[in-house]
Amino acid sequence: MDYRKIKDDDDHGVASDIENLKGKSHAVAASNAAVATLGGGSSDRTNWKRKSVVTFALTVLTSSQAILIVWSKRAGKYEYSVTTANFLVETLKCAISLLALSRIWRNEGVNDDNRLSTTFEEVKVYPIPAALYLFKNLLQYYIFAYVDAPGYQILKNLNIISTGVLYRIILKKKLSEIQWAAFILLCCGCTTAQLNSNSDRVLQTSLPGWVMAIVMALLSGFAGVYTEAIIKKRPSRNINVQNFYLYVFGMIFNAVAIVIQDFDAVANKGFFHGYSLITVLMILNHALSGIAVSMVMKYADNIVKVYSTSVAMLLTAVVSVFLFNFHLSLAFFLGSTVVSISVYLHSLGKLR
Repeated sequence: MDYRKIKDDDDHGVASDIENLKGKSHAVAASNAAVATLGGGSSDRTNWKRKSVVTFALTVLTSSQAILIVWSKRAGKYEYSVTTANFLVETLKCAISLLALSRIWRNEGVNDDNRLSTTFEEVKVYPIPAALYLFKNLLQYYIFAYVDAPGYQILKNLNIISTGVLYRIILKKKLSEIQWAAFILLCCGCTTAQLNSNSDRVLQTSLPGWVMAIVMALLSGFAGVYTEAIIKKRPSRNINVQNFYLYVFGMIFNAVAIVIQDFDAVANKGFFHGYSLITVLMILNHALSGIAVSMVMKYADNIVKVYSTSVAMLLTAVVSVFLFNFHLSLAFFLGSTVVSISVYLHSLGKLR
């Protein structure tokens, strides 16, 4: 009997200890959860701030790109060599990639994925997109003889169509019905924004302007899809190394363009002839825009890029009213709204 009593007391004590341990474990778990919640909230706030900064930067850079190109003209002409400007853009981007790599080497060391040494098989594919970007960037200057800055921002969205079609052809990616509907809306929006009721011409942009815009869209789309295919062929390769190779070939091709197109002007007047503060800002803008897009892909998402593009169209139009006496018509406002909706739908279809 005494044995049973002692055993019962022991069992009761063990049960009590187990309950106490369970209670303590629940308390610890609750405490850890609270700490995790606080940490998660801090992390969310940090990500939100980072995304906001990247979005603001991309919006400002995108909206000011066309404005700076038009503003760099004097009496309707570029007094500087556009080939030298493109060469400096590629050089600056190459330098930024090297700086990013040097920081990675200091923090993480050199390995097979971030070292610059390579093989001919890896590097031989980069001249193709570099050449495509060369022609696209040169056309970007000459198209302003036929379109204004707001019109350029609208027509630039045509590269969404070319990119989507080339994705389907080259990368064998299927497009959703929402994306095809967005393409149709995009064409309608671009056309509506170019309607001109104050002239004999139906559209503000002439046929050469439309042709150049379409060619630019095809060049940009093909170069973008080809570059993505190169990157995905070796996904572990550091993006700064891949960008470095692309920019080096860009520098080489732009140097060849200088020799072919502007050799006499550069030899007689100097490399920096006709440069102004606006020209320097334009070069910085072009270089930083590429960096901002890569940061959006890393720290934000595609929706951020969509919103930045949409806001940039309206900002460009508003600033052009004050700088270039641009007439903000109802057709332009409606067209830019339709373009913004189509860009959003395209992104939505991609997410689905």
